[in-house]
Amino acid sequence: MPNLQKKSMLSLMAAAIFVISLNLRPAISSIGPLLEAMRQDLSLTNSEVSLLTSVPVFCMGLFAPFAVSFNRLFGIKRSVTLLLVGIGVFTLLRGLVPSYFVLMASAFFIGLVIAIMGPLISAMIKQNFPTRTASLIGVYSFGLGLGATLAAGLTGVFYVWADWPFALASWSVLAIAGIWLWLRVKQPEQPVMETEIVEAGGKSPWKNKRAWYMLLFFGFQSALFFSLITWLAPIAMEKGMSVLTASALLTVMSAVQLGGNLSIPLLLEKFPSRTLWTGVSLAFGLVGILLLLFGNLSFIWIAAACLGLTLGGLFPIALLMPLDENSTAEGVNSWASMIQFGGYVISGVMPVAIGMSYDKFGNHDISLGVLLVFIVLLSVFTFLLHQKRQ
Repeated sequence: MPNLQKKSMLSLMAAAIFVISLNLRPAISSIGPLLEAMRQDLSLTNSEVSLLTSVPVFCMGLFAPFAVSFNRLFGIKRSVTLLLVGIGVFTLLRGLVPSYFVLMASAFFIGLVIAIMGPLISAMIKQNFPTRTASLIGVYSFGLGLGATLAAGLTGVFYVWADWPFALASWSVLAIAGIWLWLRVKQPEQPVMETEIVEAGGKSPWKNKRAWYMLLFFGFQSALFFSLITWLAPIAMEKGMSVLTASALLTVMSAVQLGGNLSIPLLLEKFPSRTLWTGVSLAFGLVGILLLLFGNLSFIWIAAACLGLTLGGLFPIALLMPLDENSTAEGVNSWASMIQFGGYVISGVMPVAIGMSYDKFGNHDISLGVLLVFIVLLSVFTFLLHQKRQ
């Protein structure tokens, strides 16, 4: 392939990765602003409605290992196309048949689709951009953050215009854009992952303490993200905010997070200390949660910005951990598969646990206490990872 043609193909692929990544969060993050409306309309408990975010996250971990088989069965081109179609269809179905059964079924299948899509994209990045992995991880995380931000900010607006089924189903439009662009990407039909992937040294990461620390770090930072996406708006409404204002608050947090997703990989190139930036991110998170616990309504906006900085810093650092630890594509894929499998299973449990505590105690003080525990645990695993590296 001529050099110019190859560069053009890779540029188009990078753009496709960005648009595809936009599709991987709205089906989850659009639930938060509508929790109360759906709960009342469908006569649900807080525990039941929180399952709509917990189930897909749990599936994102549980079904990640199926990415290899799916790719070998269909090939990368058809795999990604089918998965995008799946996201679009199940998202649209939420508007056409707005029942709790359909919402739960779509949550399950969308989580399954995202579980398979994530490893495929990571492997595609490693295969096609071996010298620019960090930059493409930045593109990928930026797309994820932007999708979450758009869903958090506009879902409330769509709800005001129409109703919650329309607000949920509207995000199926992103799948059409993703399919249109992806079908224009030219690339060889070859597997992007091996059937058997092992660490560079030939040992499974499941036997490595650092891999377990990274799994737990990924799990609790992801739990912090999905818990805040699900419950920040209800927490704000409990303090007196309207649905639309609470949706705007969620937008502020997501927008600040978006800046972190984009800037942290760049800052790490100049100041490469992972421990430094992790500590800074966690400090902002501590301030944000304390403001939510003890501050009045005017401090919620500052809290949302602080928490956005935390989420925006922790996620790209977590994604880069297996890349830092391994020198080969096989090692990176092996560690990333383990970390995301366990991490998303952990984080899938947390939003529903918060919902159950809210049903029992009737306020969100316990919820915020749980988020505070996440910050403490993340600090512990940051220390352990730093010590082991030393």
